[in-house]
Amino acid sequence: MAGGKLPPRQKMIGMMYLVLTALLAMNVSKDVLNAFVVVNSSLVSTNRVLDEKNNATMADFEKANAKDPGKVGFYYNKAVEAQKMSKEVTDYIEALKANLIMITDKKPQDAADSLKEKLQYVDSKDNYDEPTRIMIGDDAANPKEGEFTAKELRRKIEGLRDGLIKLFSPEDKFRPDVRKSIIEAIEKALTPPEKIVIAADGTQEPWELANFYHLPLAAVITNLSKIQTDIRNVEADVIRALKSAVTELDFTFDQLNAKVIAPSSYILSGDEYKADVLLVASNSSSKPKIIIGDIDTTGGKVTIKQEKGILEVEGGYGKYSVKTSGEGLQKWGGVIQVEKPGGGVDNYPFFAEYMVAKPAAAVSPDAMNVFYIGIDNPVSVSAAGVAPENLVVTMNGGTITGSKGKYIVRVSGGTEATVNVAAKMGDKNQPMGSFKFRVKRIPDPVAKYSGKKGTANISKNDLLSAAGIVAEMENFDFNVNVVVQSFDISANIGGFLSTKSSNSNKVTPEQKAMLQTVKPGSRVYIENIKVKMPDGSVRDIAPVNLKVN
Repeated sequence: MAGGKLPPRQKMIGMMYLVLTALLAMNVSKDVLNAFVVVNSSLVSTNRVLDEKNNATMADFEKANAKDPGKVGFYYNKAVEAQKMSKEVTDYIEALKANLIMITDKKPQDAADSLKEKLQYVDSKDNYDEPTRIMIGDDAANPKEGEFTAKELRRKIEGLRDGLIKLFSPEDKFRPDVRKSIIEAIEKALTPPEKIVIAADGTQEPWELANFYHLPLAAVITNLSKIQTDIRNVEADVIRALKSAVTELDFTFDQLNAKVIAPSSYILSGDEYKADVLLVASNSSSKPKIIIGDIDTTGGKVTIKQEKGILEVEGGYGKYSVKTSGEGLQKWGGVIQVEKPGGGVDNYPFFAEYMVAKPAAAVSPDAMNVFYIGIDNPVSVSAAGVAPENLVVTMNGGTITGSKGKYIVRVSGGTEATVNVAAKMGDKNQPMGSFKFRVKRIPDPVAKYSGKKGTANISKNDLLSAAGIVAEMENFDFNVNVVVQSFDISANIGGFLSTKSSNSNKVTPEQKAMLQTVKPGSRVYIENIKVKMPDGSVRDIAPVNLKVN
């Protein structure tokens, strides 16, 4: 059975099957049987780790489903079904192992169950006859049918394959290239070949015979464990593909900006000011078509009645400007046309208005319209008709320093701060307005190891050459330095999860020594990363998950 995208360690185990089987055919000592015991033990450990990883992925998937079942539920339910189907077949193989040991070693059922993972305690590891009789029967040219046979095992594997493929429908719920890729992976991993090459001269045998005919019990059990590993790897691929599919048809965004949207851009004295404050996601590399003109949305259909121009787009934003004339309320609008990930175009109409009048005071933050806790927030303040040196600027909820229109705001907590602007006019200060800002903590930095972040692939050389881990503020408009105080590195070494800690941002000699033993295809987890923020607080930030090439 094909192995899909297996790590090199598992491919090596597969090669060992052929070597050990050839040695057995040459009547090599029972030490060869012990080699099968070692390989099977490694596979059992690998299967246990794969189960843990798959369950962890499903736990995250379940949390996402609880938060947004309308969006996630379709894919989450398919992942639950995938795990259920996979478990049914792997449980069947467990029962098949126990049956083989029970009959061949003449052990009771409970004892056979306990020996599945402890082949070293099986007395009949070298028995060829009983496993062949159970799995194949007396006629090698025509393997028998029935319970716990190679024929039945093939049908269950193929049934699992077909069931997993059906999960990726209807087609419009998945990106075509992703759907094709995962289906090909399923077919490759779970389609037992009709023939398998068993010798250097090209000799071939049917899949059933190559895996279960005239092989000692130790080899048969090990082959079954290998099939379980293939199934768990495919299960992991399917769950990850379904989890990723939740957002694959969404529009992608790489930057967030806080925006205040008000019905009017100018408010007369005594009127009530209202605004919607929201976080706007955008894609700096996108090039939407933004048409300015008269838009009709009657009946939910977007119609451009009169086109007045197309905006230039920079960094995902349309740049609109118009020279005003006269005074009063001015209205404008248009439609944003965006190509959908799956093809076609979506139309997003918009409408806006602004008041043209004699200018009043204005407060313009140099970065975003929020103040961040613990850092310098630059702010520009101006008032039409007032010289910068005559401005009187104070604030509630923080401190503001500076002069002549350029100021620095510092906030230490709370959720809101207010900047008050007045002008020196004669012997009194004339209020020009008060401006409210949201107060937010600095977002979490992003951990990077050898330039890698989140989940990524890494070469063994890059893994070993990195001096330590850094934390960077991505997509953040302020120049902020954060320092990593400690982190852990975990990896599966010899089938066991090993963890080494560092109390700085540097890789320790112990961590370096552990990384030198990591095999290609293995996962390395950099987690429990603690960083000190500018406000003095210490935070845990998201881990880095690396796969070694």
